[in-house]
Amino acid sequence: MTPAEQSDPSAPAPALSPHRTHRSPLAGRNARAGRLFVAPNLLAVAVFLLFPVGFSLYLSFQHWDMFGPSTFAGLANFRRLLTADPLFSIALRNTVVYTLGTLIPTVVISLLCAQLLNRHIKGIGVFRTVLFLPLAVSGVVMAVVWRFVFDTNNGLLNIMLGWIGLGPVPWLVDPHWAMVSLCLVSIWKSVPFATVVLLAAMQGVPENLYEAAKIDGAGELRRFWSITLPLIRGALSFVFVISIINAVQAFDQVYVLTGGHGGPESATYVFGIMIFQNAFAFGDIGYASAIAWLVFVFLLALTVIQLRIARRHATED
Repeated sequence: MTPAEQSDPSAPAPALSPHRTHRSPLAGRNARAGRLFVAPNLLAVAVFLLFPVGFSLYLSFQHWDMFGPSTFAGLANFRRLLTADPLFSIALRNTVVYTLGTLIPTVVISLLCAQLLNRHIKGIGVFRTVLFLPLAVSGVVMAVVWRFVFDTNNGLLNIMLGWIGLGPVPWLVDPHWAMVSLCLVSIWKSVPFATVVLLAAMQGVPENLYEAAKIDGAGELRRFWSITLPLIRGALSFVFVISIINAVQAFDQVYVLTGGHGGPESATYVFGIMIFQNAFAFGDIGYASAIAWLVFVFLLALTVIQLRIARRHATED
């Protein structure tokens, strides 16, 4: 372009000549190196995630005992589960009770703990350490320790109750107390994670909103209800969904605390125990896979609903 053309704004723009982009040898080597680094992880995902998921879906339409050849069953496993198995209603009832008994206290206690940790109080670091300690403990180890704590005769909890004149409570041998014990352990395990999520959301709330509310005369409870809760509803819905997923998938702590038979009088017979029994005690892998996929479909639908609600709230904000 000549200097005259540059000074004339009405002059047509010169046609851009097509050019080819060539990848340098260094960029090619970096791309190959990146694929090599990612390949082991992709292989692990394919072997330990995608293949088991796909194989379990295949087995849900089969009759297979892990030893002989499998036979095609069609929808017989799902039909049996929904219409002919009396244990399904027991597992469904116990799972709902366990989920509600874990979800509601976990959310309430986590909100209170997060609100407390969001303040600058002397000695709050010690409280944080004690609160987050369950995150570092394995679920099985935790359940073993709590089994000793809940022991009817020599358990620490009953010993402490005896100090105040209360008789021993049959925590793990009575049908009603067994579910209460299981919920208590699950709450103790779930509160730290939920508190971390809610605390992170609370720390993202602008401080000037609280200052403006104070000037307008709003009390602490009013500020929490009108400012904190609406602004952390995304994190709160996430905690709801994660807590429900963990409760529906619960197995290890249920198995260690009350055994693989479902506890006294099947009081803790949840879906995790039902899947375990059918797969490894009764040898019906196809039926166990059908139960697992029914649970998966429910949790998938719940997750999709949570994502849609979160997106709707994000667009409204």
